[in-house]
Amino acid sequence: MSDKPTTAPTASEGASSPRSVALPPTAVPADDLAPKWTPMKVAIWVAIALLGGVSWTMLAIVRGETVNAMWFVFAAVCTYLIAYRFYSKLIERKLVMPDDTRATPAEYKADGKDYVPTDRRVLYGHHFAAIAGAGPLVGPVLAVQMGYLPGTIWIIIGVIFAGAVQDYLVLFFSMRRGGRSLGQMAREELGLIGGTAALIATLAIMVIIVAILALVVVNALGESPWGVFSVAMTIPIALFMGVYLRYIRPGRVTEVSIIGFVLLMAAIIGGGVIAETDWGVALFSLERTTIAIGIIVYGFIAAVLPVWLLLAPRDYLSTFMKIGTMVMLAAAIVVVRPEITVPAFSEFAGRSDGPIVSGSLFPFLFVTIACGALSGFHALIASGTTPKLVQKERQTRFIGYGGMLMESFVAIMALVAALSIDRGIYFAMNSSAAATGGTIEGAVAFVNGLGLAGVNLTGEMLSTMAANVGEESIVSRTGGAPTLAVGLAQIMQGVFGGAGMMAFWYHFAIMFEALFILTAVDAGTRVARFMLQDTIGNFIPKFKDTGWRTGAWICTAIMVLAWGAILIMGVTDPLGGINTLFPLFGIANQLLAAIALAVCMAIIAKKGLFRWLWIPALPLAFAAVVTITASFLKIFSTVPAVGYWANHTAFKNALDAGEQSFGAAKTPEAMEAVVRNTFVQGTLSIVFVTLAIIVIATAIAATVKSFQTRGAASTEDPATPSRIYAPSGFIATPAEKALEAEWEALPADRKPTVRGH
Repeated sequence: MSDKPTTAPTASEGASSPRSVALPPTAVPADDLAPKWTPMKVAIWVAIALLGGVSWTMLAIVRGETVNAMWFVFAAVCTYLIAYRFYSKLIERKLVMPDDTRATPAEYKADGKDYVPTDRRVLYGHHFAAIAGAGPLVGPVLAVQMGYLPGTIWIIIGVIFAGAVQDYLVLFFSMRRGGRSLGQMAREELGLIGGTAALIATLAIMVIIVAILALVVVNALGESPWGVFSVAMTIPIALFMGVYLRYIRPGRVTEVSIIGFVLLMAAIIGGGVIAETDWGVALFSLERTTIAIGIIVYGFIAAVLPVWLLLAPRDYLSTFMKIGTMVMLAAAIVVVRPEITVPAFSEFAGRSDGPIVSGSLFPFLFVTIACGALSGFHALIASGTTPKLVQKERQTRFIGYGGMLMESFVAIMALVAALSIDRGIYFAMNSSAAATGGTIEGAVAFVNGLGLAGVNLTGEMLSTMAANVGEESIVSRTGGAPTLAVGLAQIMQGVFGGAGMMAFWYHFAIMFEALFILTAVDAGTRVARFMLQDTIGNFIPKFKDTGWRTGAWICTAIMVLAWGAILIMGVTDPLGGINTLFPLFGIANQLLAAIALAVCMAIIAKKGLFRWLWIPALPLAFAAVVTITASFLKIFSTVPAVGYWANHTAFKNALDAGEQSFGAAKTPEAMEAVVRNTFVQGTLSIVFVTLAIIVIATAIAATVKSFQTRGAASTEDPATPSRIYAPSGFIATPAEKALEAEWEALPADRKPTVRGH
């Protein structure tokens, strides 16, 4: 298939202006895209179903003292394939009904900055990189505390019926509405009260989410000169790729992918060399506060640059690396077949005093594992940058639903990597520095004091692992990324290079994880800017123009300062920023998912598709019950380890009593920080759950009203005939290749002017 870019009219022509020449059709008829069933295809799908069934049986029913890690891979892949082929197709046919002859906002609003028709493969990379940030790495790793089975079931089943459904529907509905943000869609669909609540909630939750994403990067790169250098080098590499695709060799996606991969490998290898030098250690060994400030500055710059220059190529590059790495890890798991000794349900599944995640399995598992199963952050991306870049409506299925399935696979791989390392090392890595003291001796004493069956951690185990991966220490390296890196290094060295290559694999994993999470930070900041512009635009219409640079800079600065303040709070949190902030992140994220599903339900009801309303309604009901329950526990629980206000009161009373240390806080300053942070977290919990309940209630009211009137007027943008062509899927069908050849055969003077990426 050709790598040449999709073409679109020039700005002066407009998307629908007439031409004096006849152009080929802009889409293949839907009937020609329908797959034809053959005995071979039937046999393949039966084999996939059987393999998936056997894998689930081995994981969930035939459970001995150990379970082989390869069953996780087979169960996940088989289930994803079946869900994408059948369930996502049902949603496409019954709910969204795409039309590739209809222009998307990228075509009829093309401005070369935010609205840019983008090659579907590059766009898939951008979307996947933007959604798959810290969540699928952090949540599953932290949830290993509760055992392997609950997290596995939620990640795989949850994504099929909740996460991927939300991503697909929000992306399509936003695209049909000119790329409007989720909050603005809620404003139009739910009325003044529900819409205003949604606008405030999405903005506030977005601040928390981006701050946590950035915090994971800080924890992964802190005191790691190898990681800092490698990640920093990805910025000029991405800028070069953007210029290369835009001006030097337009549309040569495969070509620039190879160049980017070579440069990225050079950055990783070069980072290892530089980290061995005195000047390299002095220059790139940065304190976490310094890294945080650098990320804040980067977030602002990346969010105001044209999307084609840094955001899209960087995301594509990181996707290329992350998917390749996850596939490589999955293959290595099948070859090495490590035995998992973690129980299906651990000692902490039914307790609220877990050393890593406070709270019992229900409801806290479902908010700890957010991204990978269901994530409201995705709804912001799906109604932010992606709908402004998509070329054809049918592409939303593999970008939205398929992109989320791939993120779920990343979450499963993170889960398996965390499961594969020694349980004692796992708890030493993921318990806060306040619990372990940040030292090997403290970690050994703390972990062995947990009373875990079969766990006997020694200082030698921790120091040997740290030496093997080329780090000074691995104690209290919370945030998911280091744990995944250790697990990946341990598995990969069994296939490539042996123990001598563990340091390379570890830093390779750290680099691509930090790179990937950073793409979510810059994309999230850009989306936050769109959201704030939409919100202010309700009062000052000029702000709705995303091309207005002054408005873009003002809104970007406001959002960066907001999430930057939360980031600094997390970096300086004495109880461990991830350990205390991640529950708030998870709850806020899932409340946002409930808001997104509620808006989708209201839109579908307005379309009169009541027979299929259960598709968004069922995950909405589950997400609402889980997250509202979790919110109430964090607000009202009298257990300090669970409740924000209980923790706040305990530390405040200790300060009032004149105590110099309390719990994990060893100084009065640390105690004051806990009081301050828990007040912020507790207040935000109240605000978030109140706004979410208002949005859900107004969405239900709008749905009931639509049922009574058998539908309502649509808020979609008027249909505009498309004048560009692009295949609908990642791989073009024979019919699409034939039509693509017709477009390629047109003389240059008859082709519409290139406006795409």
